[in-house]
Amino acid sequence: MAPTARPGLPAITVSTRDSDRLYALLDRLDEPADVIDALYHELERARILLPEEMPDDVVTLGSCARFENDTTGKEQTLTLLLPAELDGTPGQVSILAPAGAALLGLKVGDRIDWPTGHRTLRLHLVEVTQPRLS
Repeated sequence: MAPTARPGLPAITVSTRDSDRLYALLDRLDEPADVIDALYHELERARILLPEEMPDDVVTLGSCARFENDTTGKEQTLTLLLPAELDGTPGQVSILAPAGAALLGLKVGDRIDWPTGHRTLRLHLVEVTQPRLS
């Protein structure tokens, strides 16, 4: 089935590996939350590819994303991780954080308006660096 676009949201691409890991995480979480529902929606609308088919300019779990907050003009660089992978190192963001969920599957140049409880994140993806495979 083809992914469905929603106004204000760019098309996204997610690997089968990330999709499987995210569904496993979301299915284990007990309490409903806006970001959890939003991630389910993102996975449902995503174009799903095998890991080896993923373009290098798309944000995946483990990749480092440099983006600008269009509201504040502030630029940040964050590595997108599952909650269990966070180790307190600066520059990490959980997929369950609003910015982390918003970045998943974006390609360089994309902009997204991501609603949070009290405001909207307006992010512009500038650069993606994929993790080194060992």
